[in-house]
Amino acid sequence: MCQAVDKPGFTLWFTGLSGAGKSTISGIVAESLRSRGHRVEILDGDEVRENLSKGLGFSKEDRDTNIKRIGYVAKLLARNGVIAITAAISPYRETRDLVRSQHQRFVEIFVHCPLEVCIQRDVKGLYRKALAGQIPQFTGVSDPYEEPLNPEVVVNTHLESPAESAAKILNWLTQHHYI
Repeated sequence: MCQAVDKPGFTLWFTGLSGAGKSTISGIVAESLRSRGHRVEILDGDEVRENLSKGLGFSKEDRDTNIKRIGYVAKLLARNGVIAITAAISPYRETRDLVRSQHQRFVEIFVHCPLEVCIQRDVKGLYRKALAGQIPQFTGVSDPYEEPLNPEVVVNTHLESPAESAAKILNWLTQHHYI
């Protein structure tokens, strides 16, 4: 096992549509960082909803509350030398910007994938249900997704493999002296 690297923590904030590849790529990045001796925690949107935000719905207010909770936990982890990786849709720019303002070291990663491709992938079958009207307030279909204006990293998962996207992120972190 690698010795823990003594560096300040930071937050990697993965944002993008459902099915864009946030969880897949964040997992690859986390594993690579761990193999280099970094302490890493992933705050996956689905897991946080189940364990920290149970009972919240999908109204704008509830989504904002969920993202603020994720941001708060990520801030605590980063403050204690952990690389906090979040993988949550986080559809509203204003809420993402608020979370960013509360962090000392924050890297926004836009996991870009056109809606049509996400619909084709439909890994969880959610788009099919949303398009059939069975899921109200579904991001990208009946609820908005506001793309980041100035993310530190953009990965294009419809053009890159998950490994290529992860490498792009790790290269950025290296070039900007995060790792």
